[in-house]
Amino acid sequence: MSLSTRLSLFFLAALAVVLLGFSSTLYLLGQSYLTNQLDERLEKALDTLEAAVDIETDGLEWEPRDRRLTLGVESGVEQVRWTVHDGIGGVVDRSPNLVNEPFPPQIDPKSLPEMPIDGTSMTDVPGWRIARRHLRLAELLNLGRGHPENDSDDDIEYPELVLTAGLSPFPTEASLYRLALSLGGVSAAVLLLSAVLGRWLCQRALAPIVQMAAAARAKAASNDQSGLPSPGTGDELDDLGKAFNALLDRRREALERQQRFTGDASHQLRTPVAGLLSLVEVVRRRPRPAEEYEQTLDQVHREANRLRQIVDSLLFLARTETESEPLKEEPLDLTVWTPETLKRWAEHPRAVDLHYEGADHGVWARAHAPLLAQALENLVDNALKYSEPGSAVLVRVWREPGVSCLAVEDRGCGLTPEETAAVFEPFYRSPRARLMGRCGVGLGLSVVHRIVAASRGSIQVEGRPGQGARFTVRLPEVAPKPYPDFPPLAPAAETTGHFSPTARSVRV
Repeated sequence: MSLSTRLSLFFLAALAVVLLGFSSTLYLLGQSYLTNQLDERLEKALDTLEAAVDIETDGLEWEPRDRRLTLGVESGVEQVRWTVHDGIGGVVDRSPNLVNEPFPPQIDPKSLPEMPIDGTSMTDVPGWRIARRHLRLAELLNLGRGHPENDSDDDIEYPELVLTAGLSPFPTEASLYRLALSLGGVSAAVLLLSAVLGRWLCQRALAPIVQMAAAARAKAASNDQSGLPSPGTGDELDDLGKAFNALLDRRREALERQQRFTGDASHQLRTPVAGLLSLVEVVRRRPRPAEEYEQTLDQVHREANRLRQIVDSLLFLARTETESEPLKEEPLDLTVWTPETLKRWAEHPRAVDLHYEGADHGVWARAHAPLLAQALENLVDNALKYSEPGSAVLVRVWREPGVSCLAVEDRGCGLTPEETAAVFEPFYRSPRARLMGRCGVGLGLSVVHRIVAASRGSIQVEGRPGQGARFTVRLPEVAPKPYPDFPPLAPAAETTGHFSPTARSVRV
């Protein structure tokens, strides 16, 4: 059963309950109103009959002619029928419209419940609604309703009189029957109209879901990576479409992250693994002194440690944002850390210059040292790769308000505005890089960008075609860390290798 059918049936059932309750309530109110109207007519009829009774001190006299009693003359079914009985059940008088009709059928006045003083009793008998009023002389005299006796001796006097008036309930029942038919017909019409409109409304309201399901099946069949079409209704369905597309985007990002990890791993591990293999092969070509083997083992140990750091960095970058743990950061003095990191480039045929500005107290930043080292090595490797042989690569370290800066500059082919905007995208390689025949897969700078972002820093690239490029990394600055285990440094003018407050360059 479809969702629209279930919703339609649910609301139809709820509407049926509401209509049933409303119709029942309206029917009961109509029944009560019509019954009250019937009882009011009977009360008025008894009042008219009682007005024809003359209350004397020695008896009750029935004098309809003196009161001009016209009640019960017409013979319609909706007209009042009445009788007057004495205290022993004898008929004193009856309405003219009871000539050929039994009224009330087989009723004994004494069999009815005792009525209060000057009160009216209502009851139902087959075919009639009956109202009775029992007049007792003693009780009426106690109420002060009697008057002095007149001189007429020919009037018949009774100690008790029972006034009975009746109306046929057929008109009321017919009205109630018509009311029931009307309520039933209106309820059925409302249910039918609601079923049609509700079905149409449910199908229209759920049409975006049907469209999204069809689009999802079509995209699954064609391996389409784009999101589902948004209904644009501005309601919960639109929010569902946006949330589902956001989920698809996260899954797509996770898949791309896995693919990037594979590319990053192959890109970052290829060079150190090849270096280790080459070193081992060179050493095995001929017997060597023990000192050379020790040097080779030391170099293998350094490369293995570097390889381990690369693996740790790649594993960190492979984690999702929700799965990744906070970086184990530490305060780093970039004036000390940078030359130590650049030692591996000391034997490179190209020159790498290190330049400091305002470094008298060091340039301190909080970062993850292995990840930051990987970022710096990628930037230097990129600068050496895309600059001409013989040109220098400059690494600059300085401070700005609240941040510590590290920049790598080259005088290579530079970047166009289009290349600057896309340089950090994974697997991006500019057309000029391909024409120059530079090796690579376009992952080094994307790794740098993610490392800097994970360190809560920023990276900026500046460049012009033919004039080189500069990549500037800005990291949050921290307070300088004291060195209690070392003696104070000698003045800069007398010691080589330490840095004065002014700009200074060092060849690595």
